[in-house]
Amino acid sequence: MGDDPGARFIGSALGSVVAETLTLPADVAKVRLQVQKTAEGGVPKYTGLVDCLRTTAKEEGPKAMWKGLAPALVRQVSYTSMSMVIYEPVRDFYKGILPGKADGQTTFVQRLAAGGTAGAISISIFNPAEVIKTKIQTNATSEILTMRGVANTVFKNDGIMGFWAGVKPNVARTFIVNAAELGTYDEAKTRIRPYLGDGFATHVSASGIAGFSSACVSTPADVVKTRLMNAAGGKQQYNGMLHAGYRIFVDEGPLALYKGFLPICVRKLIWVSAFFVSYENIRASVNNMA
Repeated sequence: MGDDPGARFIGSALGSVVAETLTLPADVAKVRLQVQKTAEGGVPKYTGLVDCLRTTAKEEGPKAMWKGLAPALVRQVSYTSMSMVIYEPVRDFYKGILPGKADGQTTFVQRLAAGGTAGAISISIFNPAEVIKTKIQTNATSEILTMRGVANTVFKNDGIMGFWAGVKPNVARTFIVNAAELGTYDEAKTRIRPYLGDGFATHVSASGIAGFSSACVSTPADVVKTRLMNAAGGKQQYNGMLHAGYRIFVDEGPLALYKGFLPICVRKLIWVSAFFVSYENIRASVNNMA
């Protein structure tokens, strides 16, 4: 992954635009499944990923599957670009303080720590964009919500701190996600490269491993984060991250912490593959031009 920071910034910015646009429908479904609650004996509005997308398109129009695209792109481009630019300096920092290999090569633990730290720092800064995105995506009506309108509502009801609703589980989730994505991708690419070379097959294989790993470990924190963000500017149902996780577990059962796992998994596999393949090619092209 070592290259000029400018090339990493351009590659990650454009790569995240491609990946986010392709996978936003799965993200909309994921968010709606996570905030959905069903009364005992009742029938849920959405029974799964496909049903959620079909119902959303039928009731609100096909464009509804891309609700929140603007804040999603703002969040993703800013957060991803910053994460990719600071990942290698953070990784080098951890090489100096964590046990390493005798030959000086980066260990898997160092890569995981660097990926998680880079993501946590970035998302703590850009949390407001995710709050706005979540509020727009959970609006299951034909009303068109704008970033400015949602921001005004959140600020009016909760003040400036409303934009950092759910920041604790978001940082926890992002640390786990980025550790799994960046750390696992970097490690997998290093191990696969001797067999497949440094090309498309290696990038796709490493991306698939990273995406599946990320989805498996991050879903519970993602559910808690979504619930807290959806409450921003409205009635506060939970007192914080631990209380939300506990109430979801007690009131809805342990499986509720894995609501939306299928769309998360599908989205992660597609997103990570689209992002890293785009990122690697764009970064290489920028470096060649330079």
